[in-house]
Amino acid sequence: MQKLFASLLMFAALSAAHAGEEQIRQSLLGNFPNLTGIDRITKTPYGGLYEVVIADELLYTDEQGKYLFKGSVIEVKSRDNLTEQRHRELFAIDFDKLPLNLAVKRVKGNGKRKMVIFEDPRCGYCKRLAKELTKVSDVTVYHFLYPIFDGSEALVNNTLCAGDPLKAWDNLMLNGVNPPARSCKTNTAKVMALGNKMRISGTPNLIFADGTQVPGYLPAEELEKLLDKTSGK
Repeated sequence: MQKLFASLLMFAALSAAHAGEEQIRQSLLGNFPNLTGIDRITKTPYGGLYEVVIADELLYTDEQGKYLFKGSVIEVKSRDNLTEQRHRELFAIDFDKLPLNLAVKRVKGNGKRKMVIFEDPRCGYCKRLAKELTKVSDVTVYHFLYPIFDGSEALVNNTLCAGDPLKAWDNLMLNGVNPPARSCKTNTAKVMALGNKMRISGTPNLIFADGTQVPGYLPAEELEKLLDKTSGK
């Protein structure tokens, strides 16, 4: 009887939680008519906040769904960025299922650590990241050339059609040397379709071996930490 009573209490608590989340959804839609595509609403263990996941964005709302917050939640004592940690969990990628054959492959040192980068040749932060990567060794990098800026597609295609695409990419990103115009069959359309499917809307976008996804630039020391962490070291 006690087990049955406990089970009923648990069921009631779960039902109440789901009811609250549904009420928040309706409130958000009522207050923000243009807000569409809410994937999930989940109560957090801090501040009475609820996570709101929309496409590849993590937002927050109050328990009544009257306010919508965009930003980072920082735990004061540890200074941990809880939003960043949660974002990596929510939007983790199955690395082993990525079509790595579509990428330009780079192997440095023993190549044991692995990462993927979606990048655009006209992206300033991608060029900064390229310089930081020169300081990192013992890694295999898969460069997905992802032309989302105006004028980038020709640069990407000329790079891929070069005799040595990796060398041409380095010359472009590190030295500002545009590859000569060439024509050949490339996988650019497939890469664009993949990025769209994964909802990658900006560059650089990094994916590590454990599926951790980090949108944006990272300095070499942060790359080293994540490569070690995600490769199981």
